Amino acid sequence: MRTVGHFIGGKEVEGKSGRFADVFEPMTGEVKAKVALATKAELRAAVENAKAAQPEWGATNPQRRARVLMKFLELVQRDYDKLAELLAREHGKTIPDAKGDIQRGLEVAEFACGIPHLMKGEYTEGAGPGIDIYSMRQPLGVVAGITPFNFPAMIPMWKFAPAIACGNAFILKPSERDPGVPMALAALMLEAGLPPGILNVVNGDKEAVDAILDDPDIKAVGFVGSSPIAQYIYERAAQTGKRAQCFGGAKNHAIIMPDADIDQTVDALIGAGYGSAGERCMAISVAVPVGKATADALMSKLIPRVEALKIGPSTDPTADYGPLVTKEALERVKNYVEIGVKEGATLAVDGRGFKMQGYENGFYMGGCLFDNVTKDMRIYKEEIFGPVLSVVRAHDYAEALALPSDHDYGNGVAIFTRDGDAARDFAAKVNVGMVGINVPIPVPIAYYTFGGWKKSGFGDLNQHGPDSVRFYTKTKTVTSRWPSGVKEGAEFSIPLMK
Repeated sequence: MRTVGHFIGGKEVEGKSGRFADVFEPMTGEVKAKVALATKAELRAAVENAKAAQPEWGATNPQRRARVLMKFLELVQRDYDKLAELLAREHGKTIPDAKGDIQRGLEVAEFACGIPHLMKGEYTEGAGPGIDIYSMRQPLGVVAGITPFNFPAMIPMWKFAPAIACGNAFILKPSERDPGVPMALAALMLEAGLPPGILNVVNGDKEAVDAILDDPDIKAVGFVGSSPIAQYIYERAAQTGKRAQCFGGAKNHAIIMPDADIDQTVDALIGAGYGSAGERCMAISVAVPVGKATADALMSKLIPRVEALKIGPSTDPTADYGPLVTKEALERVKNYVEIGVKEGATLAVDGRGFKMQGYENGFYMGGCLFDNVTKDMRIYKEEIFGPVLSVVRAHDYAEALALPSDHDYGNGVAIFTRDGDAARDFAAKVNVGMVGINVPIPVPIAYYTFGGWKKSGFGDLNQHGPDSVRFYTKTKTVTSRWPSGVKEGAEFSIPLMK
């Protein structure tokens, strides 16, 4: 059986803790690997490697740093199919979905290749008599990222690509559920010319996370996962003086106006609600039709589409989605469905009994669809993270607007309408961080920033786009004056730029 260690100082090393976690193949339910869980000492070894390597890398000019990322992009394209299959086998998502996971990460690496321009500071000549002022962005030093199981390629690249481009060294703590791709990406960065020690991968659990948060040499930490853990990491990082950007759970709504194209809307809901078995922080999990006629029309088309979803193994290119990541995840989602039934919601489609022939031990679940869900129910309030869509009927636009605005989570939201005034009003007023207009999963492209509001995001700066450069650098401002023409004598008042 394969054993996954850590990637420290430019090479894969064995774990020393004696503790391991199982890595499952979700489509069969079999344990395919063991991943080492790091100790505090092993995390510290990675930090020491990073700290030793970072000064030279930070002093490397941005154009040369960009060239390493350019070569990395080339190598990932070379190994695209192999990486996608590894990702699919460890996570459970289909291979086409795995390729999308990789591609959205590569787009941020492509953005980071523009770092020579992105790190340029400001300059003012003649801010005062003989005085020039300029600013420069400098790397923080050693930074870290704690990334989730559901995007084992995309989110690590969202974190390490801009951080490394800015001149930092990076410690990646990926999910222990699917560590294969993060380890492979680190090896490809080394092959691309990244100096050893600049990107280290430390696999582990809470012990490794707390070691990251407590290590005095780690200056910033980024996290994606559940909201309780996001808040924990944000608060603990703040206590130790670290920068933190922490992204949590979601309950993304789709508002369906009476004038929406119902067929296109149903297509969008099916893909956004059930793709990747609903294990996406940007999945649509709540549909809000406005008015009874809209709701009835929506349900009449949704029910047969959910019943017809094709669930299959990750290697089936025709499957709509594959298994959930673990048996525990499967049981958790089934439990939420039972809660919804007990709360009085109408279970219009029940996928809990689905079994995949030939893969009876896999972690599969059919699509579930609830109608008549109300905002006081747990299945509305809490993130389910599975192939479950809840329909909450709204009487009018004002009620529909209030639902996502008042919800504890504020990651993403969408509105489906042909009315430009309604769309514009909704985008301006809804209290959510990312908005789609006839776009079900409004994940911004790489040169815009990604981040939710309320309990979906903790911290002032978001992921990728210009915010990533701000997060991974510190600004130094220099005010300069040369002696020629300067009057002699001390000045005791605050200097003015006259």
